[in-house]
Amino acid sequence: MGPGVTLSAVRPSGRGHLRWLTGKGIPAGAVAVLALAALALPGAAAGAEEPQASPSLLCQILPVLCPPREPAPPPEPEPGPDPDPSPGPSPKPPALPITPSPSPSPSPEPAPAPATPEELPAAPAALGPEPVTFRGPEGRGLLSGGWGYRADPRNVGLRRHWERRMPRTTRVTLPHSPNAWPVTGRRGRRNWEGSVGWYTRQIEVPATGRYAIRFESVHHKAIVWIDGKRVGRHTGAYLPWEVRPRLKAGRHRLVVRVDWRDPVQMKRDGWHRAHFNYGGINREVTIRRIGDSELEAPTVTTRLASEQGRTVAYVDVTVRVRNHTGARSIAVAGSLSRGDRRITFTFPALQLGAGKSGVARTTVRVPSPELWRPGQGNLYDLRLRVRGESGYRARVGLRELSVRDGHPYVNGERVFLRGASLHELAPRRGDALRPRDMDRLVRLLASIGANATRAQHPLNPALLERLDEKGILVWMGVGPFDSPGSWTSTTRAKAQRAFERVMTTLAHEQTHPSIFAWNLGNEVAYNGKPGQARYVDRAARALKARDPGRLTALDIWSKRWPSKPGLMYRHIDAIGGTNYIGWYEAPHADEQRIAEILRGRFATLRKLFPGKVLMATEFGAEANGNNPTNRHGGYRYQARLLQAHLRTYRELADVSGALIWNLTDFALAPNYAGGSIASKVKGLRLRAGLNTKGLFDMRGKPKPAVEVVRREFAAIASGR
Repeated sequence: MGPGVTLSAVRPSGRGHLRWLTGKGIPAGAVAVLALAALALPGAAAGAEEPQASPSLLCQILPVLCPPREPAPPPEPEPGPDPDPSPGPSPKPPALPITPSPSPSPSPEPAPAPATPEELPAAPAALGPEPVTFRGPEGRGLLSGGWGYRADPRNVGLRRHWERRMPRTTRVTLPHSPNAWPVTGRRGRRNWEGSVGWYTRQIEVPATGRYAIRFESVHHKAIVWIDGKRVGRHTGAYLPWEVRPRLKAGRHRLVVRVDWRDPVQMKRDGWHRAHFNYGGINREVTIRRIGDSELEAPTVTTRLASEQGRTVAYVDVTVRVRNHTGARSIAVAGSLSRGDRRITFTFPALQLGAGKSGVARTTVRVPSPELWRPGQGNLYDLRLRVRGESGYRARVGLRELSVRDGHPYVNGERVFLRGASLHELAPRRGDALRPRDMDRLVRLLASIGANATRAQHPLNPALLERLDEKGILVWMGVGPFDSPGSWTSTTRAKAQRAFERVMTTLAHEQTHPSIFAWNLGNEVAYNGKPGQARYVDRAARALKARDPGRLTALDIWSKRWPSKPGLMYRHIDAIGGTNYIGWYEAPHADEQRIAEILRGRFATLRKLFPGKVLMATEFGAEANGNNPTNRHGGYRYQARLLQAHLRTYRELADVSGALIWNLTDFALAPNYAGGSIASKVKGLRLRAGLNTKGLFDMRGKPKPAVEVVRREFAAIASGR
């Protein structure tokens, strides 16, 4: 046994373990000394639990058990600027690291020999239960329970310093939306208008150091205090963010104030939402200790090749590395594993100054890979580690996405996307989903035979992981969401913030194989509003540079396409045509006329956008029990209309997908009355404040259209 053996492997406590040491060749005299030392440890008295070995004492008694100790690092500096904020995949093997400019700091220490993951110590100890989201830095602990909530409808908490002394609270579990129910009527109106609420929780940390408290999403404005001291603030839902206080060992009081008032002003400011104004801490919160280094924002891009008749995947992997000690070399090791197969790899060492960061890059060769594809969510565990300091984990899928002759291909096979858009909502919980709520959404998609979905906001990473596992593609909105034909990020500052929102989502969600396209605009019109084209083009170019293995997309509003596509479409790969033929448009058309209009629409789009992927990304009709079943707003009318659309898309050679609006009914503003259809169809009864275009109602009960859609999707799957 040499110096590489760790105490965790030896476990020298208890008589059986001492016999085990003797059996491993440790001299009997040394074992006897160890036994005497063990008796002196706390808890060794009669009747006490088995004593826990002290590593420092054991290493003094038996140095051969412990590896040589490295010199203590210098004090941790404040994080410095990031010289390369957005990692991108390496163009081809062999990959080279990005090396920042030489630092005037003292000469860096030589890098140790790159270590493979099986040689590394265990992952950093978590500070709580396992998070719901698997992907992320290692050592995270979930902060879901133990929270108190206090409503502040009169907004007096700041003036009364609730961050220092909170009044009596109600116990809640995160995620949590205080105004999730009701969503209609007078009380629904008050809930939609928003309020202020305060959350508080005690946290305990085992050692003094810097910690990261991560919020996956808070709506809308948040301020965070620890022990009465403000440590951070943030604006905007569905964007992860962190506060990074330095904490002493022991207990601390965490307080979060959330303000989701005035959704009308949010819309003016570029923060419009596609559904009800649910407030609160609506995704999980975690805590972790920050070590001497950090690994973050990994990317994975797969290229397939055929070598001697076998498929080989070349997987470009990057990760951002942050150095929190003095100037030195940092070596990152990694592994890809699935079942009993494990491929280890290393990155060239990075030379980093104190407080600096850089991007490590490498390419991993995977012969005969088990590829991810629609309906078959084959995943590999990706582990990245810096020896004894930091780690990152994710479940990734190896798949190559390409476009040929205006059609999408996954791993060289043409794919037709079929499914329904979704909002991540649950009755009485709003968008504060629990794991079972996410499982329910995925089950509903699977029940209609979907291989794809569409979202108008960045999805919860835990929901994306479920879609990864199921092999369901996602046409995902990133950046601002705007109502049809609108653009609210009209100033330079708002446009910059919109761009940063896109890049934030990319940095945190790039490793998900389910994400098919980054959609940069909901129902845009013509060549965009002033400033919109510049934003879309900038974001599309940045996405393609940093994530070349994925499509960029736009949804065009009905027939408001440009007569000549301009700058906004220059770097877009896929066009989604939204239409409501048979509902808002031509509401009294029969099936033959509906098919005729759709053929003309997509023929025009193909002429305007040769070589781009074309899809029907939004179509449907309201359906509830207040209308005769075969009339507008009735269940059978919805089913017949969807059948007419799907059969037409199935026949159109230029169409590569059909995504129904919507998977489930959902709440909007209480004054929503169905749009223009009410003036075109007399006697139509709609439910105020609710969009009932779902295939399922808000509780998940299927409407008659579900069986029709399931049958049509099965026909599409067998014919393509």
